[in-house]
Amino acid sequence: LQELQGSGRGRFLLEHAVPFSAFLTDSFGRQHNYLRISLTEKCNLRCQYCMPEEGVQLTPKSELLTAQEIITLARLFVKEGVEKIRLTGGEPLIRPDVVDIVGQLYKLEGLKTIAVTTNGINLARLLPRLKEAGLNAINISLDTLVPAKFEFIVRRKGFHKVMEGIHKATELGYRPVKVNCVVMRGFNEDELLGFVDFTKDLPLDVRFIEYMPFDGNKWNFKKMVSYKEMLDTIKQRWPELEKLPCEASSTSKSYKVPHFQGQISFITSMSEHFCGSCNRLRITADGNLKVCLFGNSEVSLRDHLRSGASEEELVQIIGAAVGRKKKQHAGMFNISQMKNRPMILI
Repeated sequence: LQELQGSGRGRFLLEHAVPFSAFLTDSFGRQHNYLRISLTEKCNLRCQYCMPEEGVQLTPKSELLTAQEIITLARLFVKEGVEKIRLTGGEPLIRPDVVDIVGQLYKLEGLKTIAVTTNGINLARLLPRLKEAGLNAINISLDTLVPAKFEFIVRRKGFHKVMEGIHKATELGYRPVKVNCVVMRGFNEDELLGFVDFTKDLPLDVRFIEYMPFDGNKWNFKKMVSYKEMLDTIKQRWPELEKLPCEASSTSKSYKVPHFQGQISFITSMSEHFCGSCNRLRITADGNLKVCLFGNSEVSLRDHLRSGASEEELVQIIGAAVGRKKKQHAGMFNISQMKNRPMILI
């Protein structure tokens, strides 16, 4: 912003900026220009912190959003100022029409970024087509660099496929390729240094995520490794670690070992929440709008869409939900007591 204010054109733009959509601005002035859309509740892995061991009750297919409904809603949000859409799941790349959905989103005027968060199993195979369709950014979930441990955490095989996906993404020019690593005590906190090393020769952004409480993941505080503790561990090995500047709405704090190609980041959702700059909304695979990942209030856009609501009515419904968004989530002590969907269904 300061850079903008300094230049004549920047000053002009700031003074004559089109006001951001009132519908996507909440009562705390947060402007929601980032939408996450879940394409499916299904997944080809069974990660311990995401899916309860007994699995989850899947929504019947007829109650999930169709590709057409996804595009209709996306178009509406983009018209109101959303500039970034991330496709999530379950595992979005197991949805048969995912390439087509990316291609349709790419046509939306005003949308700057189409991203996907994937477990990487199908990535190497699909990525050339996804890139051609318009996919700009990739996050790959990987919690361990040890193949046997991978199988233990995700309860499935596939480590080498994920690695192949990461390399394919760097080959095809994605910069940075983000790697999401949920850090859990007694599981993988001993691999922090290995993950930092992983950024030495590859243009990765390894993002260490504090373990979060969700229905069915048997959360306990002992499993959470805080960002401060992770940082200390890494600094003992690389005292020269340097902090990188970050954007206002960023959820991560980024660092880099000098001369390494990639970087690392910390997502401190538990120890230092970033609710104040939250700019994101979520649509679940069954068409519910969630204004907060940890909030349990949801509104069904699917039902309104299917009962023939006009675009104007839909925008009003979305605006009302955004307007009810709370200042911040309930805090880590209360979240674990709250009834919310398991992560896989968000």
